[in-house]
Amino acid sequence: MKTILFTPNAPAPIGPYSQAVLINDTLYTSGQIAIHPQTGAIETQDITIETTRVMENLKAILEAAGMTFDNVVKCTIFISNMNDFGKINAVYGGYFKDEMAPARETVQVARLPKDVNVEISAIAVKEENK
Repeated sequence: MKTILFTPNAPAPIGPYSQAVLINDTLYTSGQIAIHPQTGAIETQDITIETTRVMENLKAILEAAGMTFDNVVKCTIFISNMNDFGKINAVYGGYFKDEMAPARETVQVARLPKDVNVEISAIAVKEENK
């Protein structure tokens, strides 16, 4: 069964898409950018602040689905400047336990929505109690 997920703790979609879709035990998030969910402000003054906002938006969506970053199995990271990779990676890595780090790819792109510098999406799976 397909469930459309929405939480006010993450930015509202800025187009014809959902924050996330839950199918059975698998959550597919839309790409998150550094929009503050309460103010609508875009937080791009510093790449570490920007990446933190993106990860906090993902965290809010995961929590709305009853999940955490431990449930994430795959991420896709789009960045506008590969020179920012180290700083983005440092922030991103702080949200995962090393032994639970998901698969991922990081791709440099020509441009992102709202002219942000980083966008991240995730796929997460609820695990049955062991």
